[in-house]
Amino acid sequence: MIRVAVAGRIATVTLQRAPVNAISGEWLDLFHAQLDALAARADWHVLHIRSTLKVFCAGADLGQIHERIGAVDGPDRMLSYVAGIQRLYARIERLPQITLAEINGAAMGGGLELALACDLRVAADEAKLGLPEVRLGLLPGAGGTQRLSRLCGRALAARLILTAEILDGAAALRAGVVHWSVPRSELPARAAAIAERGAALPPAALAAAKDCLAASAEPGRGGYFDEVEHTRRLLTDPETRRRVEAFLAGRLEQANQSTSGGES
Repeated sequence: MIRVAVAGRIATVTLQRAPVNAISGEWLDLFHAQLDALAARADWHVLHIRSTLKVFCAGADLGQIHERIGAVDGPDRMLSYVAGIQRLYARIERLPQITLAEINGAAMGGGLELALACDLRVAADEAKLGLPEVRLGLLPGAGGTQRLSRLCGRALAARLILTAEILDGAAALRAGVVHWSVPRSELPARAAAIAERGAALPPAALAAAKDCLAASAEPGRGGYFDEVEHTRRLLTDPETRRRVEAFLAGRLEQANQSTSGGES
């Protein structure tokens, strides 16, 4: 259903619940369990979410929705289910590590909301992305209305949600829903390169930058103050000091070489 492997400071979460990676209650529990296991490890800087199926994630498990709605306490059971998805996605969003969604195929409803909870998104040009819940008389209730509005602005979020419009990967890039879009054949290599680039960066700086970025979406929190406080802490971090000293030494060496060249 979900497989996790850690290598090269990248934790790769592979979704493989056939046929379409539908989100069930068991799927949510397993995802939390995998995150619990990863939380006990310090050897990863990037969470890379991908799929081995033809779709990334098609959203809610329709069989379980039918079962819940048909129950006497159907509305309460559905609300509990949606709240559970919200909790998982909020947990992913709050991770101090970089999170990357590799969208190889359809990312619909809760599947797109999963990708929106990640810091970075790369999609295949041929992928299909959308929040079509209004077609069923519902709404994207696992964070879709909020995250898409913050990401692309209310106008575009309204267009996509209120008309149930579906975008391919290239159109999603133009709209700002994803950060990169490439032909499907190139997607695994591109996603791996993005993950590797993030994994090479110092985790303390990544976590601090993520926290300040989150502050920008919370009016009144004081993001500028957060920047100063995080900078204060980073300046005493051994890895930061090592990198800054190496950078300054390199610049000094370049300046000395330039000066020597001018005198000769």
